[in-house]
Amino acid sequence: MRTAPTKGPPVAVSSHSAQWSDHPLFAGVAADRDRYLVGNLARYDERQAGAEKTSPLRFVAQTPQLLADGLHYEERIARRGLIATREGSTHDRFNALIWLRHTDLKRAMNARQVADIARVGPKQRTRGQCALTHFDEAGAIVWLDGDEWLEAWDAHDWPRLFARHRDAWGERIAVTVIGHALLDYALMHDELPVAKAVAVIADRDAIAARSRAAHIVSWPSAEEELARAIGSGRCLADPQDLRPLPLAGVPGWHVGQSAEDFYATTPCFRPLRPGRRYPKPLSFVSAGNAGTRENASDQALIG
Repeated sequence: MRTAPTKGPPVAVSSHSAQWSDHPLFAGVAADRDRYLVGNLARYDERQAGAEKTSPLRFVAQTPQLLADGLHYEERIARRGLIATREGSTHDRFNALIWLRHTDLKRAMNARQVADIARVGPKQRTRGQCALTHFDEAGAIVWLDGDEWLEAWDAHDWPRLFARHRDAWGERIAVTVIGHALLDYALMHDELPVAKAVAVIADRDAIAARSRAAHIVSWPSAEEELARAIGSGRCLADPQDLRPLPLAGVPGWHVGQSAEDFYATTPCFRPLRPGRRYPKPLSFVSAGNAGTRENASDQALIG
């Protein structure tokens, strides 16, 4: 895959490239590149994993001794604050970085998973658990300032959504990448994957202020509201709640966008499945307005 950073020539997103963090897809974890390269995940600062709000979290090696506690992966996080991490796994390293950056969302998903495990047992999975897992692994939040973009997205009219509305991306539409598997897949396969997205209506000025190359690293106040929606089951109750978003279409994220047949021939741009319908987006306009006035430490999270 050849992909385009915000400035300069295209760079290859590759596990062998020192430049993987230059691509907008990785904007949310680029600041932690050195931490990503640390050999021992246990060195991560627990305070950055939410200890200032609730009980501390620790990233610990997934060993037979750890697994001997008999707990489900999600139960171990909820009960003991231990996140099992496989040595040398880029997938798990990206998961750790998402925990550090989007702690409220990850805690909300974990709480829902644990509640359903208690209800149906560890060997069954509810529709809600499937939705939570899809979002956890491959999720993205798409922030929009209104409904006018949804007609194209609902119809999988990819040229209209991405090309005709190109100028809106980064000003009125932006993406926050949540799924650690998206990052791992792009790194390992040199290919931009398709995200499973939640759509959120937010304030236009706040979107524009926070966006860099159509990516919003994090939005703590709005993410707190989304976490509450997830925790209550109002969001991610079913996998059908999620919308596909081919990340190769985001303007500036893929050099192939200049080709006339890009959206017609690139496999990730699939047509709408007959009968498929998407839910209305959530609305966090109040959080969007507040977001423009958040404190300096919050603003520092902007890429």
